[in-house]
Amino acid sequence: MKKIKWLLLLGILVLLFGYKFNDLNPKINISNEKSKDAGYITIEKDHIYYGNLLLVNHDNPVQEIGVKRDIINLIEHQNHMQGYQLLDPDIRISEQVAERFSTMVNAAKKDHVDHFMINSGFRSLEEQSQLYEEMGPAYALPAGFSEHNLGISLDIGSTLKRMEDAEEGKWLEKNSWKYGFILRYPKDKSAITGIQYEPWHFRYVGLPHSAIMYEKNLTLEQYQDYLKKKTSISVHYEDKKYYISYYDFKGESSKKVAVTRNYEISGDNRSGIIVTGTN
Repeated sequence: MKKIKWLLLLGILVLLFGYKFNDLNPKINISNEKSKDAGYITIEKDHIYYGNLLLVNHDNPVQEIGVKRDIINLIEHQNHMQGYQLLDPDIRISEQVAERFSTMVNAAKKDHVDHFMINSGFRSLEEQSQLYEEMGPAYALPAGFSEHNLGISLDIGSTLKRMEDAEEGKWLEKNSWKYGFILRYPKDKSAITGIQYEPWHFRYVGLPHSAIMYEKNLTLEQYQDYLKKKTSISVHYEDKKYYISYYDFKGESSKKVAVTRNYEISGDNRSGIIVTGTN
């Protein structure tokens, strides 16, 4: 009798709170299904060096072509500045990333988490070099070796507490993937990233990549290796089917590849190009 009562109680709890647990999971389905191609395009070797999936670290510096062309000063675009504050009035970032970030923090507000602040965004190579000289290698990276030089990374803080203790930090770790962002330098991955835990540093990679990385607990380094090994996967997330293909350029200057009607291209900043399409 007691066992039956406990089972009934457990069932009620799952019904009442199960949706909260589900919200923490991407609920994606990954397979090897091939897309119904809409046509072909030619991708050039230069594509390796720009896009939202570029790996920037000690071994893979930013190329000029990889810097976002839509960098804006946030203070001049109030439509992208809802739900957060700026540490500095000169903070800049890719406009695409600013739009996604604004959507994300407004979603957090519905969960009563609303004390976000952007502490740093895009830095030019000159600004990065100056920071490196002032702060040294313990606190900054040389010019060209920081993700901030791309324009798609943010140092996010809370106006109330240190980020590792703040509700803003906890919310982002659980939910940022839904909006295309990843915690770039997790606590248990410093041996892979080469960077110590930074609870404030979030990077935009876009969907469905952020969902896959979150579900599989992969850093950007690991995710690129995963795609290179698989070469082609399909991902069903929410109401969309995505087709992701990895092309390794081995001494080739261009390559003809199949694409769906809607697609995006990003290099890995190493030797490959990732094509992500939806039908």
